[in-house]
Amino acid sequence: MKFVSSRELRIKPGAVWDLLAQEKDLVLTSNGKPIGILTFADEDSLEDVLATLRQGRAQNAAIKVREFAVTRNLDELTEESIDKIVHRSRTRGRRKTAGAKN
Repeated sequence: MKFVSSRELRIKPGAVWDLLAQEKDLVLTSNGKPIGILTFADEDSLEDVLATLRQGRAQNAAIKVREFAVTRNLDELTEESIDKIVHRSRTRGRRKTAGAKN
């Protein structure tokens, strides 16, 4: 994967767009550190590219949630335990809402 600085993008945008069309993905850097990814998309592929990016982010979030659960032994909760936790949480939420002044 090729890296492009934000300065290069600002000074030579045409060259960066040409490189993006060739490489399909570029890492955008600022002060030598990655700050984003440029991904090639045209009018025909834009929705598919966005859907793929969103799906990847959702999968990554799910993996992090699972890892968090494992580190706290929450992956061993029974369905009954989960239902009780959800019920308590919802009951607290209703009490807070009922007590709020409009």
